[in-house]
Amino acid sequence: MMHMTFYWGKSATILFDGWRTSTWFDYLLSLAALLLAAAFYQYLEALRVRVKLAAEGGGGGGAAAKAKPASSIPPPASDDPRAPLLVAVAGRRWPARVAVAAMVGVNSGLGYLLMLAVMSFNGGVFIAVVVGLALGYLAFRSSDGEDLVVVDNPCACA
Repeated sequence: MMHMTFYWGKSATILFDGWRTSTWFDYLLSLAALLLAAAFYQYLEALRVRVKLAAEGGGGGGAAAKAKPASSIPPPASDDPRAPLLVAVAGRRWPARVAVAAMVGVNSGLGYLLMLAVMSFNGGVFIAVVVGLALGYLAFRSSDGEDLVVVDNPCACA
């Protein structure tokens, strides 16, 4: 039976038909695994930001100091509509960009799996994921100031 509202209890199906809990031990073990996965999500996000900052040439110092203002972007060399893309691509190192893109993919996949686990509508699963995200943020991201990094794209949805 698929629940469409939050419920409490040890019986839950998480992500796959094979990941069903029927005993309290299975349930608590699953909640611990989800908590660790959510904390690992925050660790991967912190690692991705560090790799991206290192690839852009920023070594030490605060993350806010590494953000480039929009006026530092060079103007296009010609009237060719592809020129801004070519200028932006030419100045960066491809291996670092591929590594950051791969990390974004892995982190996005893990985030979607956590979201789908929460969509089991089990209250314990919801709490385990939220607490794991909070603990992961506290452990891996709260002291570095990395959340102050200005995004290259001014769109809030990017």
